[in-house]
Amino acid sequence: MANSASGDSVVDRVVRVIEAFPEGVTSLQLSELADRSGLPLSSAHRLVRQLSEHGLLDLGAGGTVRLGLRLWELVNRNSPTLALRQAAMPFMEDIQQVLNQNVNLAVLDGWEALFVERLSRRGSVANRARIAGRMPVHISSAGLALMAYQSRELQAEYLEQFVDPSGKLTAGVVRHLLAEAAQQGYAQLAGVVDPDTWGIAVPVMNAKRRTVAALGVVVPLAEMRLQALVPALQTAARGIGRQLGD
Repeated sequence: MANSASGDSVVDRVVRVIEAFPEGVTSLQLSELADRSGLPLSSAHRLVRQLSEHGLLDLGAGGTVRLGLRLWELVNRNSPTLALRQAAMPFMEDIQQVLNQNVNLAVLDGWEALFVERLSRRGSVANRARIAGRMPVHISSAGLALMAYQSRELQAEYLEQFVDPSGKLTAGVVRHLLAEAAQQGYAQLAGVVDPDTWGIAVPVMNAKRRTVAALGVVVPLAEMRLQALVPALQTAARGIGRQLGD
């Protein structure tokens, strides 16, 4: 790919354009898009026009740029999490029917939990997890459940670089949380993100006993019932694992 004067490739610039859209925002003015992507207006306009020809972006009247339906189609059709979401959905729906609270599904991506599915109902407690949203491992029960079942080498690498921006947690505390989750078979965090909620998550393992996801719920502190929640989640996680196979 040809490089720009700044040394970045065409692919780099395309990614910067698409990443410029903030979470929850589907349209931007071309000038704002150029500013957010750090590109000259002329370069941004040229890339947007080319991407719109493929349906990945939509360039409207007045310089409004929107994410294209073609982008959504390609991402969802070929997503590596598609089989996981399809296998998990019936079990997630069953749990939601019983609890009437938030149910989420996450995978590990770097040092973050990436949420690939979420079910919620009106009246559910607050839940910061969003589909395609991320949370650091140490502040989400799903993240802890995922990291607790990774290899010792990966955990060591994670703990070595760990820094809590709030300054409240040390690597030693997180190491204890991971060991506790591995021993108990589930991870729990109370009031970390929202003071009135409790998150519980369990690992989802495939036929090779490799942890591929975490299944979790967020419930009110006042309705916390570990003795009922954990077995239900673990049963669902085993069912998802059987559907996934290898």
